[in-house]
Amino acid sequence: MMRALRLLCVAMLLGCSSDPDAPNTDSAAGGPPADGSAKPRIALIMKSLANEFFSTMAAGAEAHQSEHSDQYDLIVNGIKDERDLSRQVSLVEEMVGSGVDAIVIAPADSKALVPVLRRAQEQGVTIVNIDNRLDADVLQEEGIRIPFVGPDNREGARKVGEHLAGQLSRGDSVCVLEGIRTSFNGQQRREGFQVAMDAAGITIVDSQSAEWEMSKANTVAASMLSEHPEAKAILAANDSMALGAIAAVRSAGRAGEVLVVGFDNISAVQDAIREGKMLATADQHGDQLAVFGIEAALRMLSEPGTTPDDVETPVDLITAESLSQ
Repeated sequence: MMRALRLLCVAMLLGCSSDPDAPNTDSAAGGPPADGSAKPRIALIMKSLANEFFSTMAAGAEAHQSEHSDQYDLIVNGIKDERDLSRQVSLVEEMVGSGVDAIVIAPADSKALVPVLRRAQEQGVTIVNIDNRLDADVLQEEGIRIPFVGPDNREGARKVGEHLAGQLSRGDSVCVLEGIRTSFNGQQRREGFQVAMDAAGITIVDSQSAEWEMSKANTVAASMLSEHPEAKAILAANDSMALGAIAAVRSAGRAGEVLVVGFDNISAVQDAIREGKMLATADQHGDQLAVFGIEAALRMLSEPGTTPDDVETPVDLITAESLSQ
């Protein structure tokens, strides 16, 4: 009965909501609303909050909820680092146990999170997938559909790689720092880099995973530069790894010789791009990505039984030129 009242409230409130792309935030602790209202409760479950991209995402979601506090309550969660899959599974279970109406999740792994999300759906919880797409084959095996709200990571990486290629020559060599290899967004970014390099006649001489982490990227990039002194650039699948690569380039005494690109557009790399330490990155608008997912969840709650659709969100090339505009 309470869930039905919540859904009726969402339907009424969405009818008078503002622009869906405007930010909206306001977090609430677990448990039912203290004022006894029938507002739906949405849990945002992210990856590592040590990564600026996800702390920016959390801030954007909290800002959106505070501006739309009459529509829903928000619970924000994250894990210690992006490899802590068991903790992310536990967070899903805890949110289901606390009685949330919806979960918006950026899964740390595209396959491992699907079973617990199926169980959450079976408990009547609405699920929306953001940032890192869940594996289509595993979703089919589990017999569920979960909408993906996020950018085309392959296209974003292709844009970055194409811009880099414009600074290199056919026959040049480059290295790639991959994300976690079981993550769909990491796979897509690696493919986007490959497409751009192939089109430009540039060879990827080394490609290794640094698991999205800055310190590991520093170590891996240092090894790459030692083994491949001919490399003219490092393509990093996220900005944290790009920062690690920049440090490795500097330590190798090759600043200004080896170009670095990334993906995410966190504030630290904006400074690096302006200072000429990094060439480019891709902006997937992290401050709005969770908001897009929350709004999708609210639509699904207001229209129970509807077939969820994927929503492609923007991804833009960021360079020194675009930052100066």
